[in-house]
Amino acid sequence: MDFSLSEEHVMAQQMVRDFAQREIYPTLKEWDRKQQPHPRVLPRMAELGILGINIPVRYGGQGFDYLTLALVCEELERVDTSLRVVMSVHMGLNSMALLQWGTEEQKQRLLVPQARGEKIGAFGLTEPDAGSDPVSMHATARREGDVYVLNGEKMWISLATKADHILVFAKTDPAAQPAHKGITAFMITSDMKGVSTGDIHGKLGVRAGSTGWVAMQDVEVPAENRIGEEGEGFYIAMSCLDNGRYTVGAGAVGLIRACLEDSIKYSLERRTFGKPIAEHQLIKQKIAYMQQWYDAARLLILRAGWMKNEGQRNTRETAVAKWFATDMSVKAALEAIQVHGAYGFSDEYDVERYLRNAKGAVIYEGASEIQQLIQADYALGFREDRPLRCELPAYDVDFWQEEE
Repeated sequence: MDFSLSEEHVMAQQMVRDFAQREIYPTLKEWDRKQQPHPRVLPRMAELGILGINIPVRYGGQGFDYLTLALVCEELERVDTSLRVVMSVHMGLNSMALLQWGTEEQKQRLLVPQARGEKIGAFGLTEPDAGSDPVSMHATARREGDVYVLNGEKMWISLATKADHILVFAKTDPAAQPAHKGITAFMITSDMKGVSTGDIHGKLGVRAGSTGWVAMQDVEVPAENRIGEEGEGFYIAMSCLDNGRYTVGAGAVGLIRACLEDSIKYSLERRTFGKPIAEHQLIKQKIAYMQQWYDAARLLILRAGWMKNEGQRNTRETAVAKWFATDMSVKAALEAIQVHGAYGFSDEYDVERYLRNAKGAVIYEGASEIQQLIQADYALGFREDRPLRCELPAYDVDFWQEEE
């Protein structure tokens, strides 16, 4: 069992750390207050190859493994959650779905430009009345010759107004029994007639990120844009969430680290009763807890990443990693604010933003309560993984880095 990172891992990690710290952090507070994304985020992530970091070179990516994706997400969220959200939706929920479920033609036509950052991907599963219960979705798709006609609305969609390609789910057979077998996946494009999008403002956190809605009114989607088979959409969506939760959990590791590092710095500088507050036992306790949460969360994420590299199904392991890391990121943010005292209650310091951002991750991509049910069902034997028609491919360095 080797816990060391390779030279390639460290190189990618450092590149993303430098980008986030030098190019985004200096003006981040301004964009967070404006509740707008930094306009250079997506173009620069594309230029640096981040948007295709773990996609095979033959499909326009950089050819790194799944562990690299986790390291990238940690570094991005160390600065701000909105940066990691880009990777969760563009990579985890969309591009990796194409890698897993797409035909060769779809990979060349859709995945290649996404991995190069020429096109931005998003994911549309949640609806105004269907979140944790996606089978209750109202979006529909009916086949008419060579096209499907889609109608419906998706809500809380990250990058809704920034995306070119949106992986959406709709019912092709509303009467299917069981109901989840009536759902099908489609890749729509933002320029299709009948597609409209908008932004949501007034969010508690992730304010420097794009979150919105997607409406579809008689949208004609070519049959070649159907992802997978008819009725396979639920399985595709759940596999996407395996990858999305992996990125969310990895990002939460970065947020815990941010809380820890900022608290250490402040506690060594701030003095009370004639000495740095770092020397007070209750401050030490908070630092110790944050260190423990960081170490444990990181190990859970790295285990899930290793399993992805090996081609092993990791639904349970990814779910528990996401659950633990996000819950602990909220606790870490609360402790960091306490360490900072009154300053922690002000946006003069970053820790108040950490708390606002952390809260979202215990809700989206499967709330903590959903993750608890998943773990209980595995433990009780009520749930077991069945083989999928298309599994996420194991990392093969020769295939990943070969141009063709």
